[in-house]
Amino acid sequence: MMQQPDGWLYETDLNNKNRYVLGIRGENPLICFGINPSTAEPGNLDNTVKSVERLAFNNGFDSWIMLNIYPQRATHPVKIHKRINNSLHSANLKAIAQLIGQFDKINLWAAWGTLIEHRPYFPKCLKDICQLTDDANHQWLSIGNLTKAGHPRHPLYLKATIKTQPFNMRAYLNNGCSM
Repeated sequence: MMQQPDGWLYETDLNNKNRYVLGIRGENPLICFGINPSTAEPGNLDNTVKSVERLAFNNGFDSWIMLNIYPQRATHPVKIHKRINNSLHSANLKAIAQLIGQFDKINLWAAWGTLIEHRPYFPKCLKDICQLTDDANHQWLSIGNLTKAGHPRHPLYLKATIKTQPFNMRAYLNNGCSM
């Protein structure tokens, strides 16, 4: 994990085409899981990550960390690999495991919306992530009502005043990633 001098957490691959971690470390972070990273980087957040930051602080967390189900940078889901790149997925799992291993108790925010439906391998990636986070001290949360298809809401259009609520990840996975 690359700790930036100004307090940013930021981990990418060498050519910056894949991002594994972006955030600010604190004592009580909200760790957000989206589908894939876009253009955000330290000091230059995109609108999604600005919403993550705003919602984390408005829900009483002192920091936030953005992770993703798949690490490929893409500004639109149609540009994401049509087939999984297993080495990218493995690198993502390694970065997630290293990060969550630094905390005794963490709050994980499920925040991918209907984007999880864009690639057939996304649910498998999520299941692999959940194996890493399957610990009594790791609580899954969502913000806002679930989508019609039963997915946790994407952060971009959520109001700043909406509060976190428990999210039953086990039931979500057992229902094929829809409620």
